[in-house]
Order: sequence, then C-alpha cells, then structure tokens
Amino acid sequence: MIDRTRNAFAYGALIVLQSLAVAFLLRTIFPIFYYVVTHLGERQELPVSTLLLILAASLVLQASYWTRLRWVEVPSPFRSTLLSHVLSFAARLAFLFGGVLFSTIFFRHLPETEALPPLGQAVLHGALILLVLFGFFCYSVELERLAKAIEDPT
Repeated sequence: MIDRTRNAFAYGALIVLQSLAVAFLLRTIFPIFYYVVTHLGERQELPVSTLLLILAASLVLQASYWTRLRWVEVPSPFRSTLLSHVLSFAARLAFLFGGVLFSTIFFRHLPETEALPPLGQAVLHGALILLVLFGFFCYSVELERLAKAIEDPT
C-alpha cells in the first residue's frame, strides 16, 4: 500500500512538473510566435536570457518525463471515459502547438537561405527548437498514457 501511495505521489509530482514546464514554455514562446507571425520579413533577435529560460524549462520537462518513464508507473486511480477523452484531446493540442511552431519558424526562415545566421548560432537555435518540439511530443505521449490508464474498459 505504501508503494502504491508513494508511486501515485511521485507520478502526481512529475506530471505537475511537466505541466508547469509546458505552461511556462507556452507563456514564453507565444509572444515570440506572435511577433514572428505579425512581423513577417523582420529578423527577430531574442535575448540570451530568454533562450536560457526556454532551455531550462525544456530540460526540466525532459528530466521529469524520462524520470517518470524510467522509475514511476502510470497509476490508474479511477476510471472515466470522459476524462480519458479530455486528456487525449489535450495531448493532441500540445503536439499540435509544437507542429504549428515548427512550421511557422521553418517556412518563415526557409526563403532566407542567402541570409542565414552564422553556422554555430543556427545549430544552437535549431537544437533548441527541436528540444522544445520533442518536449511537447513527450508531454503529449505522457497525457496519452494517463488517458489510457483511466479509460473505462467497456
């Protein structure tokens, strides 16, 4: 009984940590995304502090996801088809945002192939974008697992 309680507490803490990291990323990235969409053709320089905050949140998201995957089982505290569907929907929305972000950045900067930033900067920004996208993917997978765990077996 203690192991189940400890597992449920650990799972709750890790899913909350993942959700807070995703919420922070959305809150931080949305203004950047909005600026890119509303100021097409203008180069946007982000402060290093913003990039570091995005990196930190992405690393927290990854660490909590992989910790949960490796050591904590997904609990099934109750059964609810409705909540299962809501969680599946939220999972798809999380990944959809990542896809929209990627496609906006990719198609926005693709025509500028003759005005690319220095290689090191392009690699670092590209790696950060992929880390954020992969974080959204992992979070959506986590929500799908939780949805399956509480789905009504009928």
